[in-house]
Amino acid sequence: MDNKLASANKVISGTWGEVWLGGDYVGECYGMSAKVAYNKEDVALCGRMVTDKKITSIACTGKLSLYKVNSRMANKITKNAMNGIDSRFTVVSKLSDPDSYGCERVVLTDVSFDDLTLAEWEAGQVGKVEAPFTFGDYYFQDTIEAR
Repeated sequence: MDNKLASANKVISGTWGEVWLGGDYVGECYGMSAKVAYNKEDVALCGRMVTDKKITSIACTGKLSLYKVNSRMANKITKNAMNGIDSRFTVVSKLSDPDSYGCERVVLTDVSFDDLTLAEWEAGQVGKVEAPFTFGDYYFQDTIEAR
């Protein structure tokens, strides 16, 4: 397979991104990120001056960027959290630009939101909310292969 980008039209546009939270489509979502960070420890090796690294754990974090349209996040999180219950969710991210090579869908499981914005607004500005989270696992339901 040739790894050169043949044409800019194959670059995926976030305009075609979609998110589901606990099985519900989240139409007010305008952005999402999910990352896996590798926590590493230094390992000194005999006969080498350079210290190597070993992965000892991973940290999975992300965030949903939402237009303030409804009270979805408050309704999903507040009641349980106030009663000491850490609600967990499944989040599905789908990116499927019709001009690209296909669709990528990643499923995040054991999602726990880190905070809840109760109110944040400013006159003359559209309402936006950031919802940071951690997650326990993930898998790709669909991946994109260049043709």
